[in-house]
Amino acid sequence: MSITKKVSVLAVGLSMVGTLAACGSSSDDAGGSGSGDSRTVTLVSHDSWAASKDVIAAFEKQSGYKVKVLEDGDAGQAVNKAILTKDNPQGDVFFGVDNTLLSRALDNGLFQPYEAKGSDQVRPEYRADQDKHRVTPVDSGDICVNYDKAYFTQHGLTPPKSFDDLIKPEYKDLLVTENAGSSSPGLGFLLGTAAQYGDEGWEGYWKKLEANGVKVVDSWEQAYNEEFSGSAGGKKAKGDRPLVVSYASSPPVEVVYADPQPDTAPTGVADGTCFRQVEYAGLLSNAKNPEGGKALLDFLLSKSFQEDMPLNMFVYPVREGAQVPEVFSKFGPQAKDPQTLDPAKIADNRDQWVKSWTSLVLK
Repeated sequence: MSITKKVSVLAVGLSMVGTLAACGSSSDDAGGSGSGDSRTVTLVSHDSWAASKDVIAAFEKQSGYKVKVLEDGDAGQAVNKAILTKDNPQGDVFFGVDNTLLSRALDNGLFQPYEAKGSDQVRPEYRADQDKHRVTPVDSGDICVNYDKAYFTQHGLTPPKSFDDLIKPEYKDLLVTENAGSSSPGLGFLLGTAAQYGDEGWEGYWKKLEANGVKVVDSWEQAYNEEFSGSAGGKKAKGDRPLVVSYASSPPVEVVYADPQPDTAPTGVADGTCFRQVEYAGLLSNAKNPEGGKALLDFLLSKSFQEDMPLNMFVYPVREGAQVPEVFSKFGPQAKDPQTLDPAKIADNRDQWVKSWTSLVLK
């Protein structure tokens, strides 16, 4: 769920099954699986995995395992591919399935049980699958509407604070969001509205949002770095939408990577529009190096890795007592009261919600 994540929840057609299955059966697949090297452990991830070299090096020295990372595209695509290749997986551990897609992974037998060391240190609200321990919580973050501070100052307009605000006339034609069928933040925003307005009200809300000029694009990268006027990329692309569905951790990115760094973030977060995501890792079924995979999962919950994540993947740790850098907590605090949904409810309704959303918004 990092800020750089461009996640696609892709429907995998029958035409892809043979191709992806073939990828899983190749003897040349990544590191710990395909090579049979018992001292290499392979992590399969979405394309936004990031960790400090010295933190990884310390793990390798302590454990004796060499870490190989296979970045396998956007998160939804990576999950689907991992499911299709589960009988002969490309790696030992999969990282990057979040609570919006967790049921898909579990129902398809993607992971084998393992209770990682340090699991007792995970904050209770982030724990899942406690009876079988097939996944390990790793990080959390909030999908929220971000706003361009300069735009609202220049126009003498108060930024929106809630879902209800977004359908007011003064915010007409200002919001860009991502396709809920092809983007994790887009899906998270949809789930946030479902949590806010319930089964009977979310469709009516989206009709009002559409009437108020919401723009829908395929990906987070397009929305944030091309359409949004408040980001560094959006400014270069001459984006003209001052509201975007992104993350609560987006503002610190605009500070950390600016040169020189500003005293305040150029973007803000509408706290009343947030949906909480939790990201998990698991030991892949039929992993060639399960012992290395277990050691890697233990490492993902270690204090050193948990404290390394905020300024690498711009997410919050799930381990009790893990500290976050001041620049991260100052400019990207977690939402105080985010929307949440039980993973079982997401599992029961996700596909139908996306289908209904598509007919409403992309008709």
